[in-house]
Amino acid sequence: MKICPNCDAENSIKSGVIKDRQRYKCKSCNYFFTVDKIGKKIDDYYVNKALQLYLEGLTYREIERILGISHVSVMNWVKKYGVKRPYRSNYHPSYKILSAQELSNYFADTSKIKGAGAIVTELGDKFMLIRWERFRE
Repeated sequence: MKICPNCDAENSIKSGVIKDRQRYKCKSCNYFFTVDKIGKKIDDYYVNKALQLYLEGLTYREIERILGISHVSVMNWVKKYGVKRPYRSNYHPSYKILSAQELSNYFADTSKIKGAGAIVTELGDKFMLIRWERFRE
């Protein structure tokens, strides 16, 4: 039995389908309602990428700009999965979004990769290059 969200009565009847969701009508108060809320679930691929980028040292807002996912969602995933960043005081990350050809040209110039760690991760049809450089004092 479906319970009416308006009056908490249990005497409801089916009253059609809207957007592939069953609609009900309460016999007590004539209130129409639907149940089984279908939420917007973000694909696990993006959750995984967001957590990887967080571990690489990017901020919540940077991840939001790159993946197009709310920084609040990223923050909630970090809390949910208990992700902890390693402590790196003398390194800072910088990142670039590159196509396959641009990435190839980037690595062809060895002077760009000396003195830094780098990781490349797939980002749809592009690639993200994350570099760590020492803070210069």
